[in-house]
Amino acid sequence: MAAAEDGGLGENTRLDQETAQWLRWDKNFLTLEVVKRLIAEGNKEELEKCFGARLEFGTAGLRAAMGPGISRMNDLTIIQTTQGFCRYLEKQFSDLKQKGIVISFDARAHPSILITQLSFSSLALCIRRFARLAATTFISQGIPVYLFSDITPTPFVPFTVSRLKLCAGIMITASHNPKQDNGYKVYWDNGAQIISPHDKGISQAIEENLEPWPQAWDDSLIDSSPLLHNPSASINNDYFEDLKKYCFHRSVNRETKVKFVHTSVHGVGHNFVQSAFKAFDLVPPEAVPEQKDPDPEFPTVKYPNPEEGKGVLTLSFALADKTKARIVLANDPDADRLAVAEKQDSGEWRVFSGNELGALLGWWLFTSWKEKNQDRSALKDTYMLSSTVSSKILQAIALKEGFHFEETLTGFKWMGNRAKQLIDQGKTVLFAFEEAIGYMCCPFVLDKDGVSAAVISAELASFLATKNLSLSQQLKAIYVEYGYHITKASYFICHDQDTIKKLFENLRNYDGKNNYPKACGKFEISAIRDLTTGYDDSQPDKKAVLPTSKSSQMITFTFANGGVATMRTSGTEPKIKYYAELCAPPGNSDPEQLKKELNELVSAIEEHFFQPQKYNLQPKAD
Repeated sequence: MAAAEDGGLGENTRLDQETAQWLRWDKNFLTLEVVKRLIAEGNKEELEKCFGARLEFGTAGLRAAMGPGISRMNDLTIIQTTQGFCRYLEKQFSDLKQKGIVISFDARAHPSILITQLSFSSLALCIRRFARLAATTFISQGIPVYLFSDITPTPFVPFTVSRLKLCAGIMITASHNPKQDNGYKVYWDNGAQIISPHDKGISQAIEENLEPWPQAWDDSLIDSSPLLHNPSASINNDYFEDLKKYCFHRSVNRETKVKFVHTSVHGVGHNFVQSAFKAFDLVPPEAVPEQKDPDPEFPTVKYPNPEEGKGVLTLSFALADKTKARIVLANDPDADRLAVAEKQDSGEWRVFSGNELGALLGWWLFTSWKEKNQDRSALKDTYMLSSTVSSKILQAIALKEGFHFEETLTGFKWMGNRAKQLIDQGKTVLFAFEEAIGYMCCPFVLDKDGVSAAVISAELASFLATKNLSLSQQLKAIYVEYGYHITKASYFICHDQDTIKKLFENLRNYDGKNNYPKACGKFEISAIRDLTTGYDDSQPDKKAVLPTSKSSQMITFTFANGGVATMRTSGTEPKIKYYAELCAPPGNSDPEQLKKELNELVSAIEEHFFQPQKYNLQPKAD
């Protein structure tokens, strides 16, 4: 074991230096023992996985598998990240020691992480411990911390930042990722997720503060500190009081016969959705018993992500059939996303896509707002937002009804920050959504919120029932009035960055240098926007309005037939994604014909633009 003591593998390599440093700094006995064992065995392959590259802090914070090393989520990476974040905040806010920050966590903690045959308990990499170590970092520097005493949904952190006027927020969560993962999500003082350049500033500060500070490992010091506050009770109360303002039909809710089933998919959502229903005077939904309580093993689902559709909802459908419930509501494990399914007259269950539920909630929130605001002049200061890869249905509603619609880059960090800018200008933001089942129905949370979205969806279903309408029927009515918007999204898998670059460069030099394609098969292209290079030929100066990023690939093609298709790389997975939509004008009410045309367009895009054989791309598994 002598070699293990100094991290030596017999070579003076970067890996050697990283492991030696780790052995000096890590005070978690179990992760330390794993590294010592790997060194003693000379297991370079596993050491490379643990120490190959430091987790990169981005606008989404950190997300990775739990385990030892600089490439994984563990006590030491939490300490190092928080030290960097703390130093960055000190430079940005002169009143940090007066205002402080909020920290919370969901129910994720992998109880049997197996690394090279060494199993250890959740106490070693407990998510609550991550939150306590982060709190220790700030309190050791004299900075107040509002640390939730128990698990909370992710949206409660941005809500707390805004409500208590704090400088920042940290949420320990990996959302709907596989069970072995964990994450570290950061909010700024405006209550929205961080955007550039803060990610780069924080990343640099982390690199400058890697050595644990003297009290870094002593989380017992926070328990007696006057700087530690528990906001759980007051924030819980404030959140549900604010939520009540978005209840538009309390009398309908009291009388409704519509029954609901809810699943929190082994996450944190159960108690909070129950409370939300009570705040709206709705009978709380029947909870799926096998998935009601937090369980970091996610034993009943392959992936804890309601976006996967029917596979995650099997137990929900069974319970709904048994209790004669017509609507299923499903949150992801940190309760910031929502999926909704409805039983059809045929007996089949229909799981609404993120775009379809976005259409329903957008229509509902506008209709409810309009009833309370008869003055048409208020429309000029009223906004809805969606991401650029989401359905354009809100744009169609806005054009007809007279309010403003804006699209942002992909991700709620962009919608949250833009919503805050508009609110600060005195505007009303009614709604924002993204196709990945994320909804901001109440702008007191400047992020997606699955708790408020669940109860607002329930009130919508209850109201429609008084008109003898289902959600599916209302969705059809929306499309008939504002025009059908048929969407299709998928992806190809590609692990080679050079291949991805070649594919996109081919699109930029399609028939000669600097010439984008003029058609895709038989489909004529009417406009092209490239947010990698900043090109947009629909603008007078040919420059894109939305922010650009050279580090990611993203091109949007608009077609003469009303089709829109975006191709983009994923920031977290080896995927090239596409999002296609056919937007028909009101009156074109043959959805089957539109679906056929969209399928033809998608096939042409796959064949001519992706060229999967040429680039050896792997299609999405069905």
